[in-house]
Amino acid sequence: MSKFGKETTASEVLEGKDLSDATVFITGGNSGLGLETGRAMAAKGAHVILAGRNQAKLDDAVASIRTETGSDSIETIICDLGSIESVRACGNEANGRLEKIDLLINNAGIMATPLGTTKDGFESQFGTNHLGHFVLTSQLMPLIEKGRNKRIVNLSSRGHHIAPTNVEDPNFDNQTYDPFVSYGKSKTANVLFSVGLEQRFGGKGIHTYAVHPGGIQTNLGRHMSEEMSAALMKSIEERDDGFSWKSIPQGAATQCWAATADELEGKGGVYCEDCHVAEIDDQSYTKGVRSYALDKGNADALWALSERMTGETFSA
Repeated sequence: MSKFGKETTASEVLEGKDLSDATVFITGGNSGLGLETGRAMAAKGAHVILAGRNQAKLDDAVASIRTETGSDSIETIICDLGSIESVRACGNEANGRLEKIDLLINNAGIMATPLGTTKDGFESQFGTNHLGHFVLTSQLMPLIEKGRNKRIVNLSSRGHHIAPTNVEDPNFDNQTYDPFVSYGKSKTANVLFSVGLEQRFGGKGIHTYAVHPGGIQTNLGRHMSEEMSAALMKSIEERDDGFSWKSIPQGAATQCWAATADELEGKGGVYCEDCHVAEIDDQSYTKGVRSYALDKGNADALWALSERMTGETFSA
């Protein structure tokens, strides 16, 4: 049982840890939870690579982390998860620059966007939140295989309670688009991807964890109108009378815990919240992981779909 909980911060999770031999690759590393995760791990000596779309924002993030931690072991790399070409270019550059990756934190994401497509024609949320990370993880796997204490953390959400992933119609071609349903499907995909990775690479000592960070006010909700935000909060409050926002350091805690906790060694393919492994719960709206998100058959179906859509195949 974890000694940490909802109010634990990333720094508290990493207290006493020595990450001086660890190389950490973080998507969405220029702001919010990604930036805080990078800061907390750099403070413990990690070699941190921040990935994002905007070089100026990445440079600002590096300056911020260096000011707070004194670390000079921070790099940046351009990666637009909404473009398979950009993701593959990132992978190619990373394989040329880096010796290994010990911890891959697939942190970046978008939420409740209007109907749109990525540069490759995929529905935006599924394409960015899942398919972009699917290709990136494949591209980085040779580096991960060279790492020590190798872990992959996929940032999901309690939003996966909204809907299972629909492998028959991932782009909403034959159904009415709803921004929250789309978000929920993409977050379920993040959990199923974790299950699929564990099935395929757990035996090689690469373990994967899905994470719900909690409710945090970051720029993740930048696409939501005031009306959408109000409706979401009303829905949350009706279902959870004890709801409270987390700070960004509290929100980054569970992904830092999943990446480093000794008690998780060898126990991948699980969904974590508030710094513990969640129980399967198909009824509650305030805790737990849906059974459909951990179903190995669903994970295999999503894996096959992802390969077909992206043309990406993981090396054996």
